[in-house]
Amino acid sequence: MRKAKLNFVVDALAFVAFAFLTATGVLVRYVLPPGSGHFSTVWGMDRHEWGHVHFWIAVVLSAALGFHLFLHWRWIVCMVQGRPREGSGVRVALALVGVMAFVGLTAAPFFGRVEQAGEPPHRMRATESSESPVPEVVGSMTLNDLERVTGVPATVILRELGLPQHVLTDARLGRLRQEHGFELHDVREIVRRHLEER
Repeated sequence: MRKAKLNFVVDALAFVAFAFLTATGVLVRYVLPPGSGHFSTVWGMDRHEWGHVHFWIAVVLSAALGFHLFLHWRWIVCMVQGRPREGSGVRVALALVGVMAFVGLTAAPFFGRVEQAGEPPHRMRATESSESPVPEVVGSMTLNDLERVTGVPATVILRELGLPQHVLTDARLGRLRQEHGFELHDVREIVRRHLEER
């Protein structure tokens, strides 16, 4: 009975992780498509942050499936071996080849060489303009992060956005944008203006 409960918990966890993995995959692919990470957020998180969530859900799903295989290992071995008779060795050999192919395909991306297909956008922006480039402003940043990167005080940005001074400067810009109704390009313009005045 104890093993049956454990099986149920592991299978339920795998199912929930699969459902969330599908949901975040659809979200990243269709709701926040490539290129939207600089100006669109869902629940205060941009495309890249949802990508992190998607990755960790995949880790949980993989762990649950691995544990599921561990719990059912005897059954898997019995199914592969079957009753000893002519041709049993072929079935076992095919199973081993299948497992090795699966492991090889899973590991293959980690052995690929990373190649640069062009200049990163922030580097291109810096070389296109002779003045000091304005750093990327994304929803995952905080006002403290922005102050560290640009030198523009968080209190100045709060004042120019018309926000109360008691707003937490370690809150993410994506969340502040939802709560107070400004746009990230407004923040970028404030930073650009202050950098040009220096």
